[in-house]
Amino acid sequence: MKTINTTHILLLTLLLINIHPLPSLPLPGTCRDTCGPTPIKYPFGSGSGCGHPAFSRHLKCSPGGALRLSTAGDAYLDVSSIDYASGSLVAADPLMSTCASMQNSGSFALDPGSPFSLSPDNIFALVGCSTTSPVFDPDADFCDTGSGQNVCRGLYSCKGVEGIGLEPHEPISTCCVYEPGEVLAGSGSGLDLPKLQCSSYSAVYGFGGSEGDPMRWQYGILLRFNDSYESSDCRNCEDSGGFCGFEGVEESFVCRCRNGVNSTVNCYGRGNGWSRAGRHGIQTALTIGGFLLMWMIAFL
Repeated sequence: MKTINTTHILLLTLLLINIHPLPSLPLPGTCRDTCGPTPIKYPFGSGSGCGHPAFSRHLKCSPGGALRLSTAGDAYLDVSSIDYASGSLVAADPLMSTCASMQNSGSFALDPGSPFSLSPDNIFALVGCSTTSPVFDPDADFCDTGSGQNVCRGLYSCKGVEGIGLEPHEPISTCCVYEPGEVLAGSGSGLDLPKLQCSSYSAVYGFGGSEGDPMRWQYGILLRFNDSYESSDCRNCEDSGGFCGFEGVEESFVCRCRNGVNSTVNCYGRGNGWSRAGRHGIQTALTIGGFLLMWMIAFL
C-alpha cells in the first residue's frame, strides 16, 4: 500500500495556491449586527467607531449584551426594541414605575444635542406628588384633567403603588398626567422630580388593546430618530458585508469589515466581501485539488 509523504503534501499545497489563492477567513471585527437579542443597523452601532458618530455617543452595547441609551446626568435607559421602518425605539428607565412595580425614581432628561426626540404617543404620569407640588398650581393648567385622569386611576388601582407608600385605589389627587413637551421640550431640559415634589413617574406609549387593565399597558419611553444619515457610501459598504463606521478626529466614514480590516469604500476583495467569481474560483481549486490528491494516492 502506497503512502503519501510530506513532499507529496507540500506539492499539492503549492499547486492549489498557484491555481487560486484562497482569501483569509473572516475573523471577528469590532462591529456586530446584534446587541444581545436586538438587531443593530445603521445609524446605530454596537461599539466604538461603529454606526454614525451622532448616535454612537449616546447608544452603547454593554459587555453583557444590553443596549443602553445615555441620558443627562450619567443616567441611562435600557433599549428594549427598535423599529427601523418607523424610525423609533422603546427605552425604559430602570427606576421608572409600572403597574407591577413602583419605586422612587430619579430625574430624567435627554442629553443636550441628542439625535432622539420624544414621540407624541408618550403619556407621562407623575405619581406620589405632594399636594403642594407646583404641578397642581391652578394657574399653570399643567395636568390633564380629562382622559389623563383615567391613566391616574389605572395606575392607582395597582398593587405596585405600595412601593411608593400608597394603598391601591387611593384618591388620585397626588397624580398628574401631562404632555411631555411641557416639561421635556428643548435641548437639555428634563423631568426634575425633586423640584416637582413627586415620588416617581411612569411612561406609557400604548395600552395593549386594554385601557382598563394597566397590567397590559406598554410601559417605556418611545423615542424617534430619522434616517437622514443614510448615504450611498454606507449602502455600498453594507452590500459588501461590512459595517458603516467612523474613525479619526474628524470622524470620517470608514467601512469596517468582519475580519477587522478597515476600508474607505467597501469590503470586496478584503477577505470579507467574496464575489461570485471568487467563490467559483475557490470551488474550482478545491475540485482540482481533490483530483490531484486521488492521483497521488493511485500513482505515487
